[in-house]
Amino acid sequence: MAGLYLSELRLSHFRSHLGSALTLDPRPVAIHGDNGSGKTNLIEAVSLISPGRGLRRAAAQDMGRQPEALGWKLRGVLHSLHQVHELEIWSEGGAARQTRIDGKPAAQVALARIARVLWLIPSMDRLWIEGAEGRRRFLDRMVMSFVPDHADVTLAYEKAMRERNRLLKDQVRDGHWYVALERQMAEAGLAIQANRQRVIDRLAQAQEGAATAFPAADLTLEMAEGALPEGEAEYRDALSEGRRRDLAAGRTLLGPHRADLQGVYAAKGVAAKDCSTGEQKALLVSLILANGRALREDFGAPPILLLDEVAAHLDAGRRAALYDEICALGSQAWMTGTGPELFAELGARAQHLEVRETAGASEVVQVGI
Repeated sequence: MAGLYLSELRLSHFRSHLGSALTLDPRPVAIHGDNGSGKTNLIEAVSLISPGRGLRRAAAQDMGRQPEALGWKLRGVLHSLHQVHELEIWSEGGAARQTRIDGKPAAQVALARIARVLWLIPSMDRLWIEGAEGRRRFLDRMVMSFVPDHADVTLAYEKAMRERNRLLKDQVRDGHWYVALERQMAEAGLAIQANRQRVIDRLAQAQEGAATAFPAADLTLEMAEGALPEGEAEYRDALSEGRRRDLAAGRTLLGPHRADLQGVYAAKGVAAKDCSTGEQKALLVSLILANGRALREDFGAPPILLLDEVAAHLDAGRRAALYDEICALGSQAWMTGTGPELFAELGARAQHLEVRETAGASEVVQVGI
């Protein structure tokens, strides 16, 4: 089977990395080092080979190494199915991030067509008990891994909604100003909803009968204002009829931006938000692995996974099970932890890196096993 992996990664003035260069193979990447040494900075760089603001959701100007503040640059060689792509991603002088693919300028959304990247980071451990926005973002990243154009349709919806919200805040009551925007929102909103439901159904299928040590999660998509109308005309009518209410609120109250992803620990019938912290983490890991299994079939290769400090929250048995599943999946999973003992069960099945702080900069060293 064709793979998806980085064979080279070079960082220049990115976060704590003054200059780091890695040569890699398709195996998982186990990264250890002290807290603050630059491990997460390394996988954040990998997260930028997908659209969006990366795993920290940081602005481009905040990713540059201080105190030099010269801007930053990443170079990578990405093997995607049967093709090899040279990637360049950079920011100069605090400007917006720029991208080149195979030497040609490209929009960020173009990365979604050649790369599939998913991540779990410690801040996501509270995903099930915090606000709906984080759960939508988690779902939409999974959706984008199956439907790259989901990024485009989401941007179109958000742009039209921002314009409509501006009219609402300005108390504009003339309906002619709203018609075109509501047409765009109806078209994009229904596409977003359909994409999300399609992927929820696909994840359910990928969890059925899977040989995994992690619990299956039943997912549902709930709407704050009830179900969306099924057709574009009906959706446009609903937006039109809701203007009076939206004018009072100063914002749009109907649409996929008000959706919430809910999860249930399937075997126990317990809502994810009511599970223990360990069970909530296990449900997230299970969904990421299910996403990977489905992509291996649908895309032709599993995604690149970024798992920050994932081993620290698992007991030895479940940690070994996770490593076995990642290796069986065939993903180039980048995993971080404070010590090499956290990756002992991987042995030679992974490539091992140590990140150290040397003379005020992060240094990456390949460790033999």
